Amino acid sequence: MKEWTFIWRLLTVYGIPLTFPWMIYYVFDFIRRKTGKISLKGKVVMITGASSGLGEALAHVFYASGCKVILVARRHEELQRVKNSLIQTTVNKTVETYSPTILSLDLTKFDILTEEVDKILASFGQIDILVNNAGISYRGKAAKTKIDVDMQVMMINYFAQIALAKAVIPSMIKQQFGHIVCISSVQGKIAIPYRSAYAASKHALQAWCDSTRAELNNYNIKVSVVSPGYIKTSLSLNAVTEAGECHGKMDKSTEDGYSPKYVADEILTAVLRQEREIIIAPTLIKFVCLIRYLIPSVYFKIMNIRAKKLNDEK
Repeated sequence: MKEWTFIWRLLTVYGIPLTFPWMIYYVFDFIRRKTGKISLKGKVVMITGASSGLGEALAHVFYASGCKVILVARRHEELQRVKNSLIQTTVNKTVETYSPTILSLDLTKFDILTEEVDKILASFGQIDILVNNAGISYRGKAAKTKIDVDMQVMMINYFAQIALAKAVIPSMIKQQFGHIVCISSVQGKIAIPYRSAYAASKHALQAWCDSTRAELNNYNIKVSVVSPGYIKTSLSLNAVTEAGECHGKMDKSTEDGYSPKYVADEILTAVLRQEREIIIAPTLIKFVCLIRYLIPSVYFKIMNIRAKKLNDEK
């Protein structure tokens, strides 16, 4: 009997005070997401890398939310496939949907980005959300990687992303609102062996977003950085090697990664919550991120062990 009395006291002294604020937060967050989802209806959302993988999944979640999606990628045929897939998708009857627009565009052609953005603005009047998702992965030893490969990865993962953002930002400043979502990676937080070029590009993107977020705050423009772990897409298959060749392999870590739909749903929630940044990864990976900043010496030792293990396996 005394044991039950003790347990009851624990619940009343600690449980209720902790549960009550959590319930308030849960209700508030539910209302915020619900109203946020309603506010997405009719919003113009530009998604890069929309021809496959996570970009395609993002196209589906924003389309189903009633957004006017603009699908951007180099491969016109694949964009058309995604567009047809969206149109054939069954969505909630209470949500009005809009026919997707496709834009075949090489984002590394910086000199035409402003012109292409102006065409979109002429058609839609505004761009409410820019989702910078296009990117390329990399596998190789840092010392043996051709500098051209480092530049290629940086060009696509960093310079192309910020160049497009710079083309869109003036219109967002003019309309006094907007949201830029940059899809980074956990490797933008913690660099791991044999990913030097990729991690460097994502670190750069993270830093640019952190600086730009503060600068655009007074214009009611939000900047979100999304740092996913492994996603089950063709990213590793299309990764570039140290010699500049196609990796052409599906890594086990990628094969076991999150589904694109799961990550896309998490990103949609982050947009509704106007999160500044989120990490979509297992608890262990989040813990490693924490270790990197709190006890870097431990992190470095872990990476030394990982590098040796991977080198022995090759």
